[in-house]
Amino acid sequence: MNFKSSYLQRVYDGLESRNAEQKEFLQAVSEVLESLEPVVAANPKLEELGVIERIVEPERIIQFRVSWVDDQGKVQVNRGYRVQFNSAIGPYKGGLRLHPSVNLSVIKFLGFEQIFKNSLTTLPIGGGKGGSDFDPKG
Repeated sequence: MNFKSSYLQRVYDGLESRNAEQKEFLQAVSEVLESLEPVVAANPKLEELGVIERIVEPERIIQFRVSWVDDQGKVQVNRGYRVQFNSAIGPYKGGLRLHPSVNLSVIKFLGFEQIFKNSLTTLPIGGGKGGSDFDPKG
């Protein structure tokens, strides 16, 4: 991804080097940063205050196992995730995704977008998301 802003390019390159395997997350960040180029160009204070760096990096990531017993009495183990992105204006809010395709990249992508979705509500809530690679259909 190439940005006009050297600041956004630096932020994205650093994020990409630390999260190279997280394609869904990187795609979401690149699309948001691209849309923010005019805002960043008009507001140099954003770079000085490190606003973009703070938005794209989660405050907290929790990864855990989910152990359960299926209908045949066999123990199953799945992975669970909770990503908390931004609590600057209030507690984290975001739902759960239960699907076999869930991984850390997907939850980071959804949590990142939740920041902006929640900001549109005008309620004092931050962004987060949780989920597991559990198949709710059995």
